[in-house]
Amino acid sequence: MIKHIVMWNVRGESPAKKAEAANLVKSAFEDLNGKISGMRKLEIGIDISRIDYACDVVLYSEFDSREALQAYATHPEHLRVRDEVAGVRTDRYQVDYATSE
Repeated sequence: MIKHIVMWNVRGESPAKKAEAANLVKSAFEDLNGKISGMRKLEIGIDISRIDYACDVVLYSEFDSREALQAYATHPEHLRVRDEVAGVRTDRYQVDYATSE
């Protein structure tokens, strides 16, 4: 199994605008649940700590294999969501790793 974790910071001139952007990212990615073959799980959360070094949004997902993760990367639904949220993200961090499950 492959675990795919992505963290973003989002744009916003005020806390309310940042919250709006974070909610857009959350709802857009949640829409992918059940639409991508080989994706076992997709969970997305908005930071509640508000500490200065925390990212605003995190995505946690699990895939059957590296091939399934690669297929997700180019899947039309994923590309649609990626394009939908592209304007609200300022930073993006990613880690992919294999587990023995």
